[in-house]
Amino acid sequence: MKIMKVLIVLTSHSDLGNTGEKTGFWIEEFAAPYYVMADAGVEITIASPKGGMPPIDPKSEAPDAQTPATKRYDKDQDLQKKLAASVKLSEVNQADFDAVFYPGGHGPLWDLANDEISISLIESFYKNNKPIAFVCHSPAALVKVKAPNGEPLVKGKDITGFSNTEEDAVQLTDIVPFLLEDEVKKLGGNYSKGADWGSYVKKDGLLITGQNPASSEEAAKLLLETLQRKN
Repeated sequence: MKIMKVLIVLTSHSDLGNTGEKTGFWIEEFAAPYYVMADAGVEITIASPKGGMPPIDPKSEAPDAQTPATKRYDKDQDLQKKLAASVKLSEVNQADFDAVFYPGGHGPLWDLANDEISISLIESFYKNNKPIAFVCHSPAALVKVKAPNGEPLVKGKDITGFSNTEEDAVQLTDIVPFLLEDEVKKLGGNYSKGADWGSYVKKDGLLITGQNPASSEEAAKLLLETLQRKN
């Protein structure tokens, strides 16, 4: 069986609006999927718009945000080195990979939602019949992505992502550039959600989405199953 290759795309954006606070990607949403796939023998490349070390959301390093995957990451110097040397998104070619996974954190609402390289990359994966997976805030990377017919890719698709009630709970409703749930609905997506902070994942064809940090492992497992079936 050929080795499966997956691209993980992380945000390069570190400022939480005008609050003076920092944001970035959420460690659990990177670490859990990374280990699910790496432990299954998947070859993983990490990329970000600016390359180098993507910013980690400081809140995801708090004691109450720790999980077995984040604790494993904390001891994994090889992965930390790999992360610090993420490749520039502009140097990535869809043809080299079997699928793509976008972890969340609030950062993607600012950069990946508008990044033309990321947008065309997702369109290229989808057009070439390859699975695309997003978790928590990273479905924001889909808002300007078009389907081959020119309509929004999310239109008519079953999709989830960080909910308005969860955004409200973290008190960032008025800080973020847009509310993901509202945006997906506006674009015609069939948005649904589970309980706040519980694992909830949707799959619609090649599109896999998870609602929040707790959904990241399940989303990665679903991506892996989808890839294994394709192979």
